[in-house]
Amino acid sequence: MIETGRSPFFHFLYDALDVTTRGKRSYHLWMASLTCLMLIGTYAYTIQLDKGLVVTGMNDFVSWGLYISNFTFLVGVAAAAVMLVLPTYILKDVDFQQAVLIGEGMAVAALIMCLAFVTVDMGGPARLWHLLPVVGIFNWPQSMLTWDVIVLNGYLLLNFFIPFYILYSHYCNRQPNKSYYVPAVILSVGWAFAIHLVTAFLYAGLVARPFWNSSLLGPRFLASAFSGGPALMIIALGSIKRFTGYPIKEITLHKLGMIVTVAAQINLVMLGSELFKEFYFPTEHSASAVYLFLGLHGHNALVPWMWTAVGINIFATLSLAINPIRRNLKLLYPLCGLLFLAIWIEKGMGLIVPGFLPSPLGEIVDYSPTWIEIAVTVGIWAMGAFIFTLLVKLAIAIESKQIGLKKG
Repeated sequence: MIETGRSPFFHFLYDALDVTTRGKRSYHLWMASLTCLMLIGTYAYTIQLDKGLVVTGMNDFVSWGLYISNFTFLVGVAAAAVMLVLPTYILKDVDFQQAVLIGEGMAVAALIMCLAFVTVDMGGPARLWHLLPVVGIFNWPQSMLTWDVIVLNGYLLLNFFIPFYILYSHYCNRQPNKSYYVPAVILSVGWAFAIHLVTAFLYAGLVARPFWNSSLLGPRFLASAFSGGPALMIIALGSIKRFTGYPIKEITLHKLGMIVTVAAQINLVMLGSELFKEFYFPTEHSASAVYLFLGLHGHNALVPWMWTAVGINIFATLSLAINPIRRNLKLLYPLCGLLFLAIWIEKGMGLIVPGFLPSPLGEIVDYSPTWIEIAVTVGIWAMGAFIFTLLVKLAIAIESKQIGLKKG
C-alpha cells in the first residue's frame, strides 16, 4: 500500500479488516464453524437471561459450577504467556521471537473468555457495573475479588498494548521504541504471576472451605498454569506452522516442551503432597477430598472424572519426561493435548465443586451442568478461538510483510 495523506492508523485498520476477512476455504470453514458455536451459545444464554440461573445446574449448595471452573482454568492459560515473554524480551532468547506475539494473542483471548465467564456466572451483563473500578462499590483492599478484577483487567491491557505497539510499528516500517514497551514487558512478567496468585488467594482465603484453604494452592495454581498453558501453546504453534507456513522453529517447541514437563512434574509432586495430607490421617476437613476421590455417602459423581484426570496426568507427564518421546513432535502434540485435558478437569470441576461439598451441615447435592451451561461454555470457548485466530492472522500478515506501509 502506498502511503497517502490519510492517517497510517486508518490504513492499518483497513488492512487489518481486509486480511482477516480473506483466506483459504479451510480458514472460512473454521471461522464459520466457530460462528455457529457462538450463535448456539448466544441462544442458550438468552434462555438463561430470560429465566435466570435456575436453568443451570447450580444450586444453594454449589453456587459456582462450570462457568467459574473454566474461568479459573483460563486465568492460568493467560498467565502462561509469561513463558514466552520472559525468555524473549528479558533473556533475549531469539528462539522464542517468532512465537511471542502469538503467545500474547492467546493471553488476550483467554482473558476475554475469563471476563465472559464471569459475566454469564453473575446472571447478566447489567450486574457488571458492580465490578468496575470507581463506578462499582469495592470493598478494597480487603476483598480479594476486587484485587482479582484489577489484576485481570490490568494484565489484559498490558498484553493488548505490547503486541499492538510492536505490530503497528512493524506495519509502519519502523523499529519499536524499547523505552515504550520494555517497561510494560517487565511489568507484565510480574503481573502474570500476580493474576494467578490472586485468583488462588481468592479461594484460599475462604477459611470456611477447608478444601481450598491451603497454603499450597497458590504454588499449585502456578505449576498447573505453566504446564497446561504452554501445552496449549505448543498445539497452537504446531497448527499455525502446519496450516500457514509461518516459521515456527522446532527448537521453540522443544523448549516449550521442556517447560511443560518440568511444571507438570512439580504439579504432580504438589498433588501427591495434598493427597498425603488429606488421606494419611483424615479429619472432618478431609470430607471434600474424600468426596472427590472416593465418593461420600453414596455420592460419587466426580470420582471417575478425577481419577481419569489423575491417570492421564501421570501418563502424559511420565511420557514427556522421556527425552526421545518429548522431542518427537508427532508424540509431543497428543501428549500436550492429554495433559491439557487432565489439568482442565483437575483444575476446573475437580477444584470448584468439591469446595462446596459437603455443606457446613454435612449435606451433599451432586452438581452436573445443564445443556444451557454446556452450550454457553462451548460458545465462549469458540469466541476465544475466533478472537485468537483473527489476532494470529493479522500478526502473521504483518510479520511476514504481507501488509504494511510503503514509502512512496
